[in-house]
Amino acid sequence: MDLKFGDVQETALIPLAIKASETVRPNARIKDYKAKEIIDTLGVDVSKFDPFLSHEGVVARTIMFREELKKLIRKYPDALCINLGCGFDDKFSQVDNGKITWFDVDLPDQIAVRRKVYQDRDRCTMLDGSALEGYWIKDLPKSEMTIVAMEGVLEYFSKTQVKTCLNMLCDSFPHGYLLAELHSRFLEKHGSHHDAVKNTNATFGWGTRSGREYLELEPRLTYVSERNYNEEMKKYSIRGKLFAIVGRNINNRLAVFSW
Repeated sequence: MDLKFGDVQETALIPLAIKASETVRPNARIKDYKAKEIIDTLGVDVSKFDPFLSHEGVVARTIMFREELKKLIRKYPDALCINLGCGFDDKFSQVDNGKITWFDVDLPDQIAVRRKVYQDRDRCTMLDGSALEGYWIKDLPKSEMTIVAMEGVLEYFSKTQVKTCLNMLCDSFPHGYLLAELHSRFLEKHGSHHDAVKNTNATFGWGTRSGREYLELEPRLTYVSERNYNEEMKKYSIRGKLFAIVGRNINNRLAVFSW
């Protein structure tokens, strides 16, 4: 694997480090051998990207995105699925039903690095594309239903950028679902204290109290559901249960929208 430390953006190191360390734990809740392979290849100390709360949060969101995707794919088994802003994430192998058509989409520099680690697979293709421009969508096959997952992406966007993204998706696909990771107003203002992101140069963008605030930006959207990561995190430890109380309105959420 021809991968160097400089190839990997620091924000991408956070979920990679966490998934890799969880994979080798006894009774691992998620297993991502590709993440472990990448971290092992980089050969650097990534422990600062793997503090307790971020670790539990990434595990929780991985499980919750997987469950929500599987539920939608059961309903729409031939759907066109897009992991938009995919980074090194491999949702396809977690949810593939043998029928879906899947695209892992990210900016050209990230896809170039991803190609050092992944290869295109049957029904799973990497594609250069932006969450703010729809030029890449012309290369996709037509589908009655499109399912878009955006994990760890929209939290770095300004309100204007979120609106641009939502408008682009609704303009480009006749019907679809969006699975979006949302963060709080608190994190927007105090992101420099985040236990893992503070070790990067990234800053959080527009935060919300509720996913319903997205409807003001794109009236074609319908609010389907919203779940706080605390729901999953509190299952596994006392600290997780305590944070679910103390950080009730702080933790990130998985929101689902349709149009």
